[in-house]
Order: sequence, then structure tokens, then C-alpha cells
Amino acid sequence: MLLISTIALVLFVIWWGIGHYNTYKPTVKHIDIEITHPIENNGLRILHLSDLHMERCSISPEILLEQVKSERIDLIALTGDYLDTKQMTARFLQYMDVLNSLKPRYGMYAVFGNHDYCIADHLPYIQTEMERRGCIVLKNEHHTIEIDGQKLNIIGIDDAYTGRSDADRAYEGVSDGINLVLTHDPHIVLEMDHHFDYLLSGHFHGGQICWPKPYHLRKMGKLPGLNIISGLHYHQQRAFYISDGLGQTGFNLRYGSRPEITFHSLGSGPSMKS
Repeated sequence: MLLISTIALVLFVIWWGIGHYNTYKPTVKHIDIEITHPIENNGLRILHLSDLHMERCSISPEILLEQVKSERIDLIALTGDYLDTKQMTARFLQYMDVLNSLKPRYGMYAVFGNHDYCIADHLPYIQTEMERRGCIVLKNEHHTIEIDGQKLNIIGIDDAYTGRSDADRAYEGVSDGINLVLTHDPHIVLEMDHHFDYLLSGHFHGGQICWPKPYHLRKMGKLPGLNIISGLHYHQQRAFYISDGLGQTGFNLRYGSRPEITFHSLGSGPSMKS
């Protein structure tokens, strides 16, 4: 009996160690998307980060910088769940300082996620500090920039999981151009009628612990039941992407997924179809 218990303990320690080790090994992904309107000759290069979860993030600001500093970055998109305790504010702002130092040509844009609203009373301060570091925070609103005569509408839809999303309000006054949507919970794609060329989101961590399957995500809505929790997907021929996120929740473990840093290249030509 003692031998069995010892073996079980050793196996558990090994299992835990492997899962924790995985949180230090980010994957850098490159996604190419064709859209109907041209954006410059070389397309638009977006650095996308989601679900940093300061409480359980093994990727330091220095490691993040090392991973991205050699890449061309036109725009930075952040899609929520940065922290859920006030004590992590200073750490989160270190990441914001790193991202600000990259000086993206067309700016940095962000939305909040459900975990951020755990400290809703503290979010105005966090938003102010993000904006001081060159980040535009969008809460059911949009920001339009012009690139070589082409309008890019960056549309931030607030978190659907906590019932704060309002696509109609976010799109109010949006003119013709390329529509890039930022939101935390990708479930918004199942219900919104508004046009978008590309949508970036997070929320599911790629399952985080996927052995044998991420059954724990079933309570989080329809998409996990459709096995849509990670990567590039299409709904009604509209492309959307779900990041696996940089940090973790619950336990600082990953199985079947890794922390993710993503570069999206929006090019020109006919829209891709599912």
C-alpha cells in the first residue's frame, strides 16, 4: 500500500511539473488573412495578446519582449482578462510598458474581459494608466484610423460573458472601411449581425488542460460544444480568431495548449471562406 501511494505521489509530481513547465514555453503563431480591401503593400501586421492573467502568468515582460522585438508591428490588440486582483496592477503595468516600448505604427487598442470586472471599481484607474502608456481602451465604441487613404475601424465590444457587450453601440457611426473587432468572449460572433472583416478574441485558453478533452469549458457557452475554443474559425463566412492566451487561471498548468503570442497579417484580395 505504501509503495502504491509513493508511486502515485511521484506520478502526480511529474504530471504537475510537466504542466507547470508548459506555462513557460510560449508558442508564437503567424496567421495570414486575406480581406477585400487592400491595406498598404505589405498588409497590416497585428500583435495580438489575450488573457494575460497576472496572477498566474509565467511569461515575464522581459521574455515577452524578447519574443516580439524583432517582428514588424503595425498595431497591438489586447483582448482582455489582464488581472482580477488589485495587487497585480503594478505587474500588469510592467507589461504595458514593454508593449508601449514597441511603438506600433498605428497604436495599441484594448478591451476588458470578465476577470477584469472582478475589480470593476479599480478599472477606471487601470484604464487611465493604460492610456498613459499609449493604449486606447474601447468599451462598446470604435476608433477609426486612416492608412494610405483606407479607413480601418477598430471596434471594441465589451465582455459578453458578463453581459456588457453592446454591438449596436460599438458600431454606431462606423463608416465604410475595414472593420477589425476586438472582444474578449468570442460568443458574440453567433449573435451579432454587423459586418466585420476580422475579429480577435480569447477567453478559453485553448482549454488550458485538455487531457483528454476540455470538458470543463462546456459551461462557458455554445462554442466549446462545437469544439471551437482555439485558433482561426469562420461563422457565416466571417473570420474570427480565438487566442489561447498568455496566462492561466485556476492552476498554473497547461496540457494540450501553450501560452500564445500571435501575429496576424491582414493582406489584400478576396475574403477567405470557411
